[in-house]
Amino acid sequence: MKRVYQHVAFDAHCSFVEAAVLGRGDQVQRARLPTTIPALTEFLESIPRPRKLTFEEGALAGWLHRNLRDLVDELVVCDPRRNQLIAKDSDKDDPIDALKLAQLYRGGYLRPVHHPETLDQEIAKQHVVLYHDRVRQRVREANRIGALFRQHGVFVRERAFADPEHRGPLLSRLPPHRLLRSDMELLWRGYDMVADQVLEMRARLRHLARSIEPVCRMEEVPGLSWIRAMTFYVFLDTPWRFRNKSALWRYLGIGLERRHSGQGPTYVKVSQQSNRVLRNVILGAAETTIRRRNNPYAIAYERWTVQEGMLPRNALRNVARALAGTLWGMWKSGSAYRAELVLAGAPGEKSRTSS
Repeated sequence: MKRVYQHVAFDAHCSFVEAAVLGRGDQVQRARLPTTIPALTEFLESIPRPRKLTFEEGALAGWLHRNLRDLVDELVVCDPRRNQLIAKDSDKDDPIDALKLAQLYRGGYLRPVHHPETLDQEIAKQHVVLYHDRVRQRVREANRIGALFRQHGVFVRERAFADPEHRGPLLSRLPPHRLLRSDMELLWRGYDMVADQVLEMRARLRHLARSIEPVCRMEEVPGLSWIRAMTFYVFLDTPWRFRNKSALWRYLGIGLERRHSGQGPTYVKVSQQSNRVLRNVILGAAETTIRRRNNPYAIAYERWTVQEGMLPRNALRNVARALAGTLWGMWKSGSAYRAELVLAGAPGEKSRTSS
């Protein structure tokens, strides 16, 4: 006899969770619960097994995933961008959202979002995300300072004022206005605070990276600094979540998608739905590798662009795919970097491929 699952959907908010349960046929059970683990646990345990649970990715998703996954036979944290039915169809409120989410789940229309299995993995990822955020904030502060200088005809880069001892001569090039000097000193205090945070977090991140064996092996790959290797490691979490290299490339934002209808032409383009941090990491590693030249990736890039006439941007993505395949293979097999194997199975994107 076929097992009939109870499909449970949560629409989670900070103060309450709207729950909907689909049983046999059109049977529906609704509940509004406090956003606490004991209350949610009691509700789930009141539902007969086998039971499945889903909720959308968001700020509460990791916390709910860690605490509720052992209470159900299957848990899916889903991608809210795919759930267009909830956003566009008819009326919309929290009970309706929860019911439609349960219907999408029972129909098999949800796209799962991966979550780390342990708290240590989750916190390591959060630390890396926060580090990248602090770096971006430092760049924003530096750009704001540079923009204020440019408004008075003075053109400087971040390295010119990163050291406080070099700021005196720069101030003398500005108009001798007290309010302008006060604003500049205020911006420098903000820059110094964020720069100190970046240095502090970099030291912690370096210490953490040295304790993770796969990251140490990834650093041997050309173009992969320890920061890039650590970012690749914590965002992917496990190499076994991808069924093949094509799925990995799409997740990184360097894979290809094909569009075809009827008798019309087939269009190929780069996947747009990706993790921006990971995409910048893998493409940045590819650019660094190409600039260093004395490695198999740079040699392949030269062959693709010079001998085969491939567009530079397509050849760059080919290098990025080869790098990602190397890292993925090393992680799965536990092997060290081997230069003679890095281009095995590398993609052959043609110069006519659209971007």
